[in-house]
Amino acid sequence: MEFDDKVPIYYQIKQYIYKEIIVNRLKPGAKLPAVRQLAVKLTVNVNTVQRALSELVNEGILKPQRGKGNFVTTDISVLVDLRRRVVEGQLAMVYDRLAELQITPDEMIQYLTNYIDQRKEQSHD
Repeated sequence: MEFDDKVPIYYQIKQYIYKEIIVNRLKPGAKLPAVRQLAVKLTVNVNTVQRALSELVNEGILKPQRGKGNFVTTDISVLVDLRRRVVEGQLAMVYDRLAELQITPDEMIQYLTNYIDQRKEQSHD
C-alpha cells in the first residue's frame, strides 16, 4: 500500500479497510488479520493499525470478539450506510473541485453523464 504523506496513515488504513468491505473482499462477518499481521503487511507501526481499527470499532464497522479478533459487522444497514458515506465523500471532493472551476451543478451532471457514456463505450471496445 502506498501512503500519501499529506494524510494521516491511520486514516488511510481506515479508507483501505472501507474499500475492502465495500468491494466485498472483506465480507460481513469476516475476520480481519491480527493487528501485528496487518502492521507487517502494511509496513506501519502496530499503534497506527490499532488506532485505525479502534475507530472502525467505534463506528460499528468492526465488531471485536474477546480473544478472537476483529470481525466485519453483519449489520447490513451499517454496511449500506458505510457505502453511502464513502460514495458521498468522493462526490463531495469532485463537486468542490468542479465548483472551484465555476462549473454549475447542471453542467456537472452533463459532464458526468458524458464521461460515463464514454467509459461505457471504451469498455465495450
